Amino acid sequence: MLAGISSHQLRQSLSLAVTVEKCIAEVALPTSSSLARIHGQLEVGLHQGGRRLTPQRRRVLDLFESIGSGIHLSAEEVHQQLLEANSKVSLATIYRTLRLLVEMGFLHELEISDGGHRFELASHDHPDHHHLVCVRCGRTEEFESKPVLEAGRSAAERIGFQLIESTLNVRALCPSCQRPSTTNVH
Repeated sequence: MLAGISSHQLRQSLSLAVTVEKCIAEVALPTSSSLARIHGQLEVGLHQGGRRLTPQRRRVLDLFESIGSGIHLSAEEVHQQLLEANSKVSLATIYRTLRLLVEMGFLHELEISDGGHRFELASHDHPDHHHLVCVRCGRTEEFESKPVLEAGRSAAERIGFQLIESTLNVRALCPSCQRPSTTNVH
């Protein structure tokens, strides 16, 4: 047993990861693809891993697909948006679904200050981008930088790695949080 995981669970997780990697390699995830196609890809990956596409998983993926790439949501924000859309999905289910969608490559996870996390739709049209993350309020802005991409590519080649993706997270204070104030509310 490894860190509370049985050998059966570990084998199942590894099998799912390999299956999902094959699915993702065979079928790219375009940002403008129809929901039916995305659902089909997710359903195949889940089925091969012994899981199914539940209505809750579908709703979470639908939310990210509807807002598009470049929008970063916390689990709590996903929960709130689904509640506002009259979708009753528990916060615990959202956390599990987000983790699964990250593992399967449908979402990217961004760690922000104090152990918080934000999630965004994976996009093959926009894979190499970077984030400015406010350490106080969590505001997240994307930017692109060819020098950063080239530095990553150069480092990978020098060490013998093959670059798959280049991302950089810059922790900083946003303009609002830099202003002296007794109440910084965002």
